[in-house]
Amino acid sequence: MGKIWVLQHHPVEDLGRIAESLQEAGLEWQYVRVFANERIPRQMEAADGLIVMGGPESVYQLDRYPHLRDEMHLIECALRDDKPILGVCLGAQLLAAVLGGKVRRAETREIGWYLVRLTDAAGHDRLMRGLPREFVAAHWHSDIFDLPNGATALASSEKTAVQAFRFGDKAHGLLFHAEITEDRIRRLVDEFAEDLRRVGVDGHQYVAQTPEHMPALAEIGAKIFSRWAATLRSV
Repeated sequence: MGKIWVLQHHPVEDLGRIAESLQEAGLEWQYVRVFANERIPRQMEAADGLIVMGGPESVYQLDRYPHLRDEMHLIECALRDDKPILGVCLGAQLLAAVLGGKVRRAETREIGWYLVRLTDAAGHDRLMRGLPREFVAAHWHSDIFDLPNGATALASSEKTAVQAFRFGDKAHGLLFHAEITEDRIRRLVDEFAEDLRRVGVDGHQYVAQTPEHMPALAEIGAKIFSRWAATLRSV
């Protein structure tokens, strides 16, 4: 079995809890540290799956972030080759853009702990079936996207119409962060403290609420990511 490419855009935004599910499934992965200018693969021959993590870039600023064009090309290759894809936050936005969905700045930022509601279609989805119809998830995004043509909406929130979607049987995008850990939240709040204050987000409250919501979210994430890993085992 080949490796899984993992596109990482920021040092803090690693696989998080996704790594646990991949390890339990006996899968291997290789980070492509985009933030360190590592070369993005041009094709998917050497990998059986693709994970695209979150990051500070915006899809509609390709001139500012030209490497995103290479990432979108790799996503196109994974779609063409029918290989499993998991996009998280920025990764979901990139997947949506490749599929023709418009990515844009949201009217308000969604940073903190907010309720996610699953759609009826999520009850029949490979990754989402059997999950609570409503749960509180961690969020950290300023951009949103329209549901691409041919995709199936799986989740929404009060602020964001599309929180998760599926295209075909093997491509999933999650805008919310089910993979996040308490340590990562603390590190992000510390690193972006000034940015959070500027936009009126209480980072201390985000951290303070984490022990209340993290246990349930960790269970949900474990189910989602173990099911995605099972898709790779069948490749």
